[in-house]
Amino acid sequence: MVYEKMLKIVVDLTFDQMTEVYSTDSYSVLILRPSKLSERFKKYDVNTNFQIFLKIGDAEPFRPNHLRMLIDLKLSAREYPKYNVRLLFAFDEIFYGADPIVAVAGLKNIEYTQHIDPLNVTAVLAQLFIIEQTIGYGRKSKFNPPSLYIQGWIRTFIDSEQEIVQIVYRIARNTPPAVKYTCQDNKNHKKYNPSAKSLWYK
Repeated sequence: MVYEKMLKIVVDLTFDQMTEVYSTDSYSVLILRPSKLSERFKKYDVNTNFQIFLKIGDAEPFRPNHLRMLIDLKLSAREYPKYNVRLLFAFDEIFYGADPIVAVAGLKNIEYTQHIDPLNVTAVLAQLFIIEQTIGYGRKSKFNPPSLYIQGWIRTFIDSEQEIVQIVYRIARNTPPAVKYTCQDNKNHKKYNPSAKSLWYK
């Protein structure tokens, strides 16, 4: 579903009720708003904080993190680099509000085999991580919108020629993504461009 529709579902979540937002034969993507926050997240707003879960087959749901999604994208980019511009375009479109399933539909004829989750599931997770940072980030950010942090890393993992371990090392140290992947979308940057479109950095 498009960003605004998914955002409304997230905003209207009932406390402590697991809600499915996407499913296939083998996968379910679910979200939950806990009524109590752990010590680690005590500074977050309980009314906007939510958690993302992934259920695979009959296994118990678990919480996928950003790195799972990012590494998945790097695996796809490494397998078929000739399609990386199309992959970048699809995930830019998601960032700008498109339905993630529609955004990646043009890639369904590419037989990616080096992945953790199917591309459509990764696309839905990307949308939810974007929403999570947009409404739930509890600290001051260098990025406006705050979700540009994860989007900058999405672009990096797909576009960079660095090896996975090198990029993971950078993000694990909480390093921001390179300015070249964020500046025109960042309202806090002097190169901000309100008319920026997908692939402006290419």
